[in-house]
Amino acid sequence: MNAQQHQDTLAYIALGSNIENRESYLLQAIAALNDDANIKVKMCSSIYETEPVGYLEQAPFLNMVIAVATSLPADQLLKTMLAIESRLGRIRDVRFGPRTIDLDMLFFGNEHIASADLMIPHPRMSERAFVLVPLAEVLRMQGLTMASISQQLEQVEGKEGVTLWKKAP
Repeated sequence: MNAQQHQDTLAYIALGSNIENRESYLLQAIAALNDDANIKVKMCSSIYETEPVGYLEQAPFLNMVIAVATSLPADQLLKTMLAIESRLGRIRDVRFGPRTIDLDMLFFGNEHIASADLMIPHPRMSERAFVLVPLAEVLRMQGLTMASISQQLEQVEGKEGVTLWKKAP
């Protein structure tokens, strides 16, 4: 069965990079997702530069959020995202440490998932201005508003540390 024969799910993915050519890693990850027959990138936020959170002894990040339509179930989308991280040289040696690429699933349709490998909606999203700012932008671009996201964005600390780096096309 191909992707067009059943309903695709809209998912939101946060991307981040702070090693070497940060923008290149973001674009390579987006291209790899879009190259998968079961995933189509629908919308990309602007790219924002942000200071590191958690582990501070590292370079600033570039962050963005994308909306994708996928025929994959959430666990398979996660496996695809992890494989792309691996292909792009992601090494997990320091928690919250430097990385070529980080892909985090924020939402998967209207699903609520709590498994050992995946929590949807993303459990720490509301604490992270570097996720909420581009997420709110993608939602606005789609003509959507999510009161909870707007409310979280008003209350989250660190918004001043999220600066526009490159406007969405």
